[in-house]
Amino acid sequence: MKAAVYDRYGPPEVLEVREVAAPVPGDNEVLIRIRATTVCAADWRMRKADPFFIRLFMGLRGPRKVRILGMEFSGEIEAVGKCVSRFHKGDAVFGSAGFQFGCHAEFLCLPESGQLAMMPRTMSFEEAAAVMFGGVSALCFLRRAKIQAGQKVLIYGASGSVGVFAVQLAKYFGAQVTGVCSTRNVALVKSLGADHVVDYTTEDFSQVGPIYDVLFDTVGHSGFRRSMRCLKRGGACVQVGYSGKLGSLVGWMVGGLWARTTGKAKMIGGVAQSAAGDQAFFTELIEAGKLRTVIDRRYRLDEIAEAHRYAQAGHKVGHVVITIG
Repeated sequence: MKAAVYDRYGPPEVLEVREVAAPVPGDNEVLIRIRATTVCAADWRMRKADPFFIRLFMGLRGPRKVRILGMEFSGEIEAVGKCVSRFHKGDAVFGSAGFQFGCHAEFLCLPESGQLAMMPRTMSFEEAAAVMFGGVSALCFLRRAKIQAGQKVLIYGASGSVGVFAVQLAKYFGAQVTGVCSTRNVALVKSLGADHVVDYTTEDFSQVGPIYDVLFDTVGHSGFRRSMRCLKRGGACVQVGYSGKLGSLVGWMVGGLWARTTGKAKMIGGVAQSAAGDQAFFTELIEAGKLRTVIDRRYRLDEIAEAHRYAQAGHKVGHVVITIG
C-alpha cells in the first residue's frame, strides 16, 4: 500500500510517499480502506518534534514508535477478523486511530472496539474524516469545564479545527458564545452560531472586563494575563493540548499554579480523551443538522508535504483534508 512515511524530524519535506506492507487484521480487528484523512496540529507537531519533549516518547534522534502520521479518517471496511460482529465488508465508517496514528495511508487496522462507527448518512467521506480530532477535543474540554446553559463562553481560535466544533457544541449546550478570529473568518464563525465575534486584528478581547465563565483557548495565543482579565473569579480557563511556544507554556504553568492556589480560575489542560458514546453523539447532531465540519483545503496523498506546510502555517480555517484513492 502507499503511505506517507517519515524517518526523521524536520520540515514537511521529510515526509515521503512510499510502498509499505499493508496491515493484516487480527481476529478482533477490521481492515479499513481509507478514503479521506486530515492533517491536524498533532500531525505536524509530531513531525517537527515540537515541543522538544515529544522526543522523549517518540524517539530522541528520530521517530521510532510512529512513522506514519494521521489521527482521523473515513473509509470503507475492506476485511474483518473472524470474531468481528459489528462491521461488515463495504460498510462506510469514520473514526480515529488516536495517538497510534497511521491514517496517512491507504489501509489501517483498528480493533472492532476502537473509535470506529458507521459514517453519518448526511456526510461525504471528506466531511466525515474531519470530525474526530476537533470534535473530541472540543467536547472533552467543554465537559471538563462543566459548561452550563446560560454561561458566557469565549472561544479563542474559533475558526480552527477545534474552534469550529467548540463554537457549535457550546451553543448546543446553551451557552452565550463569543468567538475570536481574524477578519476574514468573522462571517464563518457567526454562521456556526456565535452570538458575538471579536476580530483580533482590530480589537483586544480582554478589554471588556471579567465577564466570561469559560475561556477556551484552542491555539495557545490568548496570553495568561489577558485571559485572567476577562474571566470571572473561579471561572474555567481551558488551554488545549500543548499549544503555543515554550515561553508561553512556561507562563501558563506558573500562572496556572497561582490561579489555582488563589482560586482565581480553574485551569484545565492536557490531552483530550474520548468517552464512550462520543461518536454516536456526534452522529446524532450531524444528522440533525446541528453540527458540521469546515474544510479549508483538500490535497492528494502525494501532496502531503504541501498539506503539512499549509496546516503548520497557522492560518487554516477548519480542516485540511487528504483524499486517498
